Amino acid sequence: MKKYVYNKVLVLLLVFSFLFFIPNTTFASTSTAANPKSTSDIHLTNNYPVIMVHGLFGWGNDELMGKNYWGGSESLRQKLIDKGYEVYTPTIGPVSSNWDRACELYAYIKGGTVDYGKGHSNKNGHARYGRTYPGVYPAWGTLSNSNEIQKIHLIGHSMGGQTIRTLVQLLENGSAEEINSTPKENISPLFTGNKSWVHSVTTIATPHDGSQESHEKYALEPLVHQSVAALAAQNGGITIDNIGLDFQLDQWGLKRNKNESYKDYFHRVMKSNIWGKTNDLSVWDLSPEGARELNTWVKAQNDVYYLSLACSDTHEDPLTHFQFPDTNMNPILLKSSIFMGAYTNNRSGEVPIDSTWWKNDGIVSVVSAISPKVGSSDKIVQYNGSIQKGIWNYIGLIKSVDHLNVVQMTENRQALENKYFDLLSMLYNLPK
Repeated sequence: MKKYVYNKVLVLLLVFSFLFFIPNTTFASTSTAANPKSTSDIHLTNNYPVIMVHGLFGWGNDELMGKNYWGGSESLRQKLIDKGYEVYTPTIGPVSSNWDRACELYAYIKGGTVDYGKGHSNKNGHARYGRTYPGVYPAWGTLSNSNEIQKIHLIGHSMGGQTIRTLVQLLENGSAEEINSTPKENISPLFTGNKSWVHSVTTIATPHDGSQESHEKYALEPLVHQSVAALAAQNGGITIDNIGLDFQLDQWGLKRNKNESYKDYFHRVMKSNIWGKTNDLSVWDLSPEGARELNTWVKAQNDVYYLSLACSDTHEDPLTHFQFPDTNMNPILLKSSIFMGAYTNNRSGEVPIDSTWWKNDGIVSVVSAISPKVGSSDKIVQYNGSIQKGIWNYIGLIKSVDHLNVVQMTENRQALENKYFDLLSMLYNLPK
């Protein structure tokens, strides 16, 4: 494994903490679509539930000290429910690989015990089975009273976009490795394929081609303590002892022990040897090289609508032509944004990085967020009023919004909320 991938976990760990750091920001919306009062006010062509999947170091609802991943101080999920939409916000492994997260997402939605696959688990050296979930939508994939498959819409922020793509790939095509290594009576339905259970995939600020910021090198302890200090300044009493994020790494033997302090649990996870011995973790998938590997087998499916949204919060310097952060960017993202806005890479065997990657939201380049390209054969079109199946429909750039504010909505939140209201209206009007 490349050393920068090991080092990167230290910075990525901070992303979850940064979601609590709330600066004064402004938002310039590019949306002009009408905001429906409720689903009863619009004509619908489907009523499939919406599953909104968090990114790295994320969580589902407000289980982390009352903070919502989707909506920050106010629950976006509840506001969408109030509009008449059926919405779920799962909590899955915040630092796990896209494969493991997809397996967890499947069990979370459908219900049952997480099965990471016999072949995958043996190859990567972790337990095959994980936690058991009751299922938020057990009817998923069954026939309705009108004899139609009950599908879902998937929305993913950041790494969540990679995860939902992976889930759809497994549902539709299964896994030859799992089929060949597992007795028929003991294989998870996720790996057998032929499941057209997803109507649409929408990605928001997703590093489809990875983030060049993963090539930077950092040290852990100073950054962790800096992030905790920032948290404590904004939210009195917050320390490493009570942040409380569940890393959900049970498959790696890193479950929090009874009576173990959170601080001890946190440091046990950080000091684990898994970060240096495996690519079956988020830190690999989010690098350009890891994303390239993912893109070679995770493809757009012909029966699914694919939509993407990108965010940008930088501007071009007229002298150097580098991209620099806008004044409203979350201060904690400035260092990574500046690095990304001028970085190039031509090292042999690695993904080439040129100036087309420079425009960014603090964590993800705009070009990476539009669609998978590196190692991918997926096609992409600019949205022109109609959504096509089986290809990526780039529905726009959200300007002057950084990677964190697009989900936390720290200022002028109504404009961002309207973006989500418009998006769900669009999804519910996608033809079957």
